[in-house]
This record gives sequence, structure tokens and C-alpha cells, in this order.
Amino acid sequence: MATQEPSPPSSMESNKPGFPKKILANKLEDKHLCNCCHNLLRRPFQAQCGHRFCSYCFNMTVRDGPQKCNACIKEDIFEEPTSILKQGCAFPDNAARREVENLSAVCINEGCTWKGNIKEYELSHEEKCEYTIIPCPSCKERIRFNEQERHNERECPERTLNCKYCKEPFHFKNIKAHDEICPKYPMICEGCAKKKIPREKYVDHIKFCSKFRTPCRFHVVGCDMSVEKERIHDHERACAYEHLNLLLHYIMGMKVSMEGLQPQGLELAGHKLLDLHRSLRELEVRVSQLSTTSIGPPVQGATSSSSSSLGLPGPPTPALPLPPPPAPVPTLTVSTSFTPLPSSVGAALELQLHSEKTKVAELGRRCTDLEVKVGTFENVVCVLNREVERFTTTMEAGNRQHRLDQDKIEALSNKVRQLERTVGLKDLTVAEMEGRLREMSATTFDGVFVWRISDFTKKRQDAIAGRAPAMFSPAFYTSKYGYKMCLRIYLNGDGTGRGSHLSLFFVVMRGLSDALLKWPFNQKVTLMLLDQSSREHIIDAFRPDITSSSFQRPVSEMNIASGCPLFCPLSKLDAKNSYIRDDIIFIKAIVDLTGL
Repeated sequence: MATQEPSPPSSMESNKPGFPKKILANKLEDKHLCNCCHNLLRRPFQAQCGHRFCSYCFNMTVRDGPQKCNACIKEDIFEEPTSILKQGCAFPDNAARREVENLSAVCINEGCTWKGNIKEYELSHEEKCEYTIIPCPSCKERIRFNEQERHNERECPERTLNCKYCKEPFHFKNIKAHDEICPKYPMICEGCAKKKIPREKYVDHIKFCSKFRTPCRFHVVGCDMSVEKERIHDHERACAYEHLNLLLHYIMGMKVSMEGLQPQGLELAGHKLLDLHRSLRELEVRVSQLSTTSIGPPVQGATSSSSSSLGLPGPPTPALPLPPPPAPVPTLTVSTSFTPLPSSVGAALELQLHSEKTKVAELGRRCTDLEVKVGTFENVVCVLNREVERFTTTMEAGNRQHRLDQDKIEALSNKVRQLERTVGLKDLTVAEMEGRLREMSATTFDGVFVWRISDFTKKRQDAIAGRAPAMFSPAFYTSKYGYKMCLRIYLNGDGTGRGSHLSLFFVVMRGLSDALLKWPFNQKVTLMLLDQSSREHIIDAFRPDITSSSFQRPVSEMNIASGCPLFCPLSKLDAKNSYIRDDIIFIKAIVDLTGL
């Protein structure tokens, strides 16, 4: 009969470097250190050269091929091929493992008062310490493990909340931005004071709300009144004069603005118009002077003087002979060949006056055309302004919708991720509950337990390959409040029976009623491999050694295993037999209840 140390499940092997030195409660010894990571050995392997390494460190060292042992080089004892590390050249050092696992340990996390040994630290505390400092997966802030739930619910700036109005998820930091776009956010009508109007229905409400104050339609020309919708017509009738006055000023301002677009042309036309008016007045003055002069006697000097004073061209004056000596005639007669001012001069002046009036009329017509064009341009500008406003409004609405769509996509993505996490947690919970249900369905309370092991061939191959060398049975009890026990089997043997025998062990576990029981455990245990046809069972029985720690009251999850390393030869199972049927074997354990 031999004893067997429980070791962590295979999933914990070879996936971590050594334990930190700080966990030791006593003095540190160099023989307990890994020669690679220089921490306390975890699942120690011993190489051919005698140096020890953590399983993880050794695998990481040789994964790229054979390597020289640095410890041998450092100690100046390097020797080929012994000091060459490679796959298959090292073996698990169980003695060193037991020695390290029994060292006293304390938790290195600040504030934690846990104490025990390294085996207990690895099995039940290392991954579950509430004082472990971990980074928040969302905001990366470092927090304690036991504060993670509170941090995620109350403190994390990246935590996801559900809107109490639209129920959509959003990040806490975006709460104000979400309130600005939430379609269900309650609004208050400024007109009728109605409350709790969803934002998505607010626009429809104010379209028909008779109390909502809206700007006057003439606000574009300067009316700054805001009037309730039901009184808008009363306001327009009461302020019609003011509206027309504002509209007139607005149009005049537009006209001035349009004139400013062509300042040179309009200014030139004004100057020409002033010149024409000035020329017209001068012509009228000349015509009146000529008309007055043509009424008197046609004297040559006067004619010449008049012609000269007007600066008008006159007919050529012929040279006249000197008058004869005066005759004794009582009346003096002046003889001359000059005739009165011809009517052609007046006609020329009238023609020139008519031409100037025609030019004035033409300029007036052109000014009228310009005013019409200015009015047309004003209308075009108004239409363009309305189109620009409409296009701007459409663009703003499109941008708002785009932002809403982006926020909704992000919210949906967050929801999907949250659901995936929830489904993952549910799957873990379901798997855990199924495991517990299977364990409960297999539990017995009379000290008799039958263990059904299916897929025997596959599980034995896993044991031979080292993937799962040992298997634990579900727990069983001597009574409802009695001792808690389980079985441990090595399908490829363990210790002295490795590779040649099937090894079967009995394990006393820590139970809820241990304080009521008598210790050490001292009941006879019978182990059986059941024959499924001829009833020639393989049986081994033993009575516990009460001095062994295997049968004392457990201080950890389970005590050291004790049982039969040479329980059944593997050759007996390899040959034709009735112990294996349909790739299934049955192991039976009977605990004698005498004295309980």
C-alpha cells in the first residue's frame, strides 16, 4: 500500500513560470529555485545535467530546438551531451515538487492575510485572491479583484448603461450626447406646457400646437414678434402698415445693394443724364433769345451783333456800295440787300432740341429697364436664398440622421458584445450546473460507490501520452452527514506500477460535517474491479493507518491519496477479458460502516 500526492489538474500544468519568491513565509533555499526564471519551482523538471526547471520554463527553452544549459555554463561544469537541453531529456521531479508544495506560503497581494502552503496557494488561492490587482478590461484602470463588480457598475468611465427612455445602451461618458439625440427623451412644449413629449414626436406636436409661439412671417424683413399660432392672422391684420413699411425699406435696401453691384454703369448714366438736362436748358435759352431778336427791324449791325452774340452761323453778308450823297428829300431811306434771319436756323435748333429730348427719353427708358432687371435679380436672389436655406436644412437633417445611425450602430455593436459576454457566462454557468448535476446524480450516502468509466481506450491513451495521467471519481459519503470520499485511478499506473499496472487510490475529502465526525478515519476500505460476466472480481482491501496524514481530518480540499499502485496488471486488461465491455469498466468501493 502506498500514498499518492494530489496534484493540480492537467490544465494547470506547464502554463506558468515559477512562483514569486515573496510568497515564501520562511527562508529561501537555492535548491527550490528554477535555473531559468529564478523563481520557486512550479511543476519541476530535472534535466540530465541535474539542474531543475519549471515545466513551463523548460518547454519554452527547448521549443526552438536543443539549447545549452546556462546553469552548467555558469557553474563551469558544461559537458556534452549531458548539458544539452532538448525534448525528452528531462523528467518530472516529483520529490522536488512535493518539497516545494509543502513550503509555507503567504499571499503577496497587499491587504490579503491568507496563509498556507504552496500547494494550497496554487490550487485554491492564486487565481481567486480577492486582493489581486487586475486591469479593468474597459478603461484599463488597475483595481482589486473584489472591487471589479462595483467598479464596472458605478465607477468605470467606459461602462455601458441602458437609457431609461429608449433602452438603448451607451457609454457613460456619452450620456449628455445621448440625451441630445435620444428619440424618446421627454420634451416640454414651450407653448401649451405639455410635458413628457418624446423627442421623435415633438416636431409633429408643435406643427399643430395652437399655443406654440412662432416667428412672424415678416421676420425676414425685420418683424421681431413671436406670436402664438392661433393669433398669427390677428397680428398680421393689426400690423399690416408696419409690415408694408418694413417691406418697402427692405426692397429699397435690396435696390441699393443691386446698384452697388454695378456702381460704375449707374454713376455714368447719372452723369450723362445731368449733362443732357444742362444742354437742354441752354438750348431753350438760346431759342427764346432768337425768337425775341427776330421780332425787331432787320438791321445789318443788329443782325451781325445778334448772330455773333448767339455764336450761330449766319448767311454770308454781301459787300454793299457806299450810299449816294443825301438828296434834298425830307425822308431818309436805308437801302440794303440783307434779309431777316432765315427760318432754317430755327428749324436746325428745333431739330437739335428734338434730338436731345430723344436722347433723354432713351436714357429714361434704359433706366427703367435697369430697374426692371434689378427687380428680376432681386427675385432670383430670393429664390436662390430659399434654395440655399432648403439645401442647408436638408444637409443638417442628413448629418443628424447620419450621427443617429452611427450612434445606433455603435449601440447595437455594444449590445451584441454585451450579449456575447452574457451568453459566454451563461454557458459557463450551464456547464458548471451540469457538472454538479452529474456529480449529485452519482453521489451515494451508504459507503458503497460504483464508478462507471466510459471511453476506456481513449482515456488510457491519454494517460499513456501524459495528457491526463489521473482521473478523480465523483464524491460519495458514508451517510448524509458522514465522511466525504472519492477514488483516484491511474489507467497507466503510478509510482511502482507505472506502465505495468492499473493503480487505484482512496482519497478522504474535506466535508461540511467534518467537525461532527471521529478522526482519524479508521474504516475498512474494499476496492474492486468488477467482472461483467463471470463475477471473478479483482479485489483489494486495507484498513487505514491512523498515523498517516492521509486519514487525518482534511485541512485542504482533499488529503494525500492512499491505495494500491499495483491494483491490476495491465496485461490482464490487454488480453481477452470480461472486465471491459463496450469500452466501459466499473470500479466499486465499499467502506465498512461498522462502529459509525
